[in-house]
Amino acid sequence: MKENLRAVVLAAGKGTRLKSESHDLPKVMRLAAGRPLLAHVLSSLDFIAAENTVIVVGYKKDAVISAFPGYSFAEQREQLGTGHAVMAAAEALEGFDGCVLVCCGDMPLIKRKSLLALVDTHFAEKNTCTILSGTSDEPLDYGRIVRDADGAFLRMVEHKDCNEEERKIRELNSGVYTFQAPALLRALSKLSRNNSQGEYYLTDVPAILKSEGKKVGICNRHLGLELLGVNTPEQLSRVEELLK
Repeated sequence: MKENLRAVVLAAGKGTRLKSESHDLPKVMRLAAGRPLLAHVLSSLDFIAAENTVIVVGYKKDAVISAFPGYSFAEQREQLGTGHAVMAAAEALEGFDGCVLVCCGDMPLIKRKSLLALVDTHFAEKNTCTILSGTSDEPLDYGRIVRDADGAFLRMVEHKDCNEEERKIRELNSGVYTFQAPALLRALSKLSRNNSQGEYYLTDVPAILKSEGKKVGICNRHLGLELLGVNTPEQLSRVEELLK
């Protein structure tokens, strides 16, 4: 299984709300419990070889590249959304017909066993795409997973776009996915920036694949605190305490 598995880690962000500019570091290089946020994520991904892991860099890219020798890197020159970040890694995935795990470099609490559960579900169900969804007692403004009457994936709705009923949904999108690489690359070419943010959303890819008749599955777990990302100094402080 591991031979047919690669990872793409999104790590290009500037960290404006985190005030990372004043630290002269990109967001993922901010320290928590003595290690960069990205180091915690890569530790959970250690079942995928470093040379098979593409880190998408951008702001202050040299700081990331020098800190993680042995990994592959792709540059996102503009910040045009999560879909655009994965597009930056497309060249590194060309010709690969296996499974790609996509995750964020600013979620240091995500556990190895959760990522492995996602991969196991993906292969066991022979999905084209599998979404890691989760429940949490935290008040998180994450996208919701909407299922059909049979319990299958229907769509994802961003928190800001949810109607009153959708906001009651407890199943949240973690932002972690597995995709069959060729299908992912084709779907990325169909993404549009025709939205309020003018960005390419990775969250649109599962719906594109479903519309093509591809199998989109869900690995649902009680993720709890694993869902916490780092966007503000307060969140960084909390994550550091939890890691300690």
